[in-house]
Amino acid sequence: MCALVPVSCGAAPKNMGEILASSALSDWRTPDPGNTLYLELGTGRVVIELAPQFAPLHIANIRKLVRAGYFDGLAVIRLQDNYVAQWGDAEGTRALPAGVGDVAAEFDAGISPSMHFTPLPDKDGYAPQVGFTDGFPSARNEQLHLTWLAHCYGMVGVGRDENPKSSGAELYAVIGHAPRHLDRNVALVGRIVKGVELLSSLPRGKGELGFYNKVESPLPIRTVRIAADVPIAERSNLEILRTDTPLFTALVESRRNRPEPWFKVQAGNIELCNVPLPVREP
Repeated sequence: MCALVPVSCGAAPKNMGEILASSALSDWRTPDPGNTLYLELGTGRVVIELAPQFAPLHIANIRKLVRAGYFDGLAVIRLQDNYVAQWGDAEGTRALPAGVGDVAAEFDAGISPSMHFTPLPDKDGYAPQVGFTDGFPSARNEQLHLTWLAHCYGMVGVGRDENPKSSGAELYAVIGHAPRHLDRNVALVGRIVKGVELLSSLPRGKGELGFYNKVESPLPIRTVRIAADVPIAERSNLEILRTDTPLFTALVESRRNRPEPWFKVQAGNIELCNVPLPVREP
């Protein structure tokens, strides 16, 4: 396995903390403010990084919805245990802004040369190949020339009914064990990079599928904003570990075979959704 790790074969393996401590500025990236959402709750800010390379139509809608103030004053309407937290218009009475409507399903995308894909070395039960595309957990089928985002913890998707089309007016975040069976059945639009605990720690809804019933009090949404529309002084200062570097490859290996003395048996394997994606505040 020495070829996978950017250290000499005789060097002692490092744990994740040691690897991150040795990182350089070039191992980190700053999320694009134009592709970052701030979901402002009474309990704090949830920061969402969007992935327009996978769902450009839905994300164009989401930008319009946000800038029209559509989500402001709505609420988290569903909290299903070990599954998802969903927000939107529970009553279905709020009109969509002009130019926003259902768009074609964006369950997968064509593989583009502009996408940087870092594959994992282990097999996956849901796709021929998995890894990270531009920092997002993803899968691909090279024979079909298709790629798609994966339902890992913290990923954000678009709610829909039986019709595969959707608008982006209802969004959800994965807050439980990765429901990979949803892959290629829902348009995933990004992932939470900070604040997922503000959603995952909410009381579970008592209604069907975890929806809050009339006697429960769903958490209101103060506002949703695009980071680029927020004054610089009010933005979240975050850096995300790049997934296209030798350091990230070393981090993956440190999680496949844990070097800490506590581990008596090394797994020699890692699932896509068990790979950590570190975020820091410089």
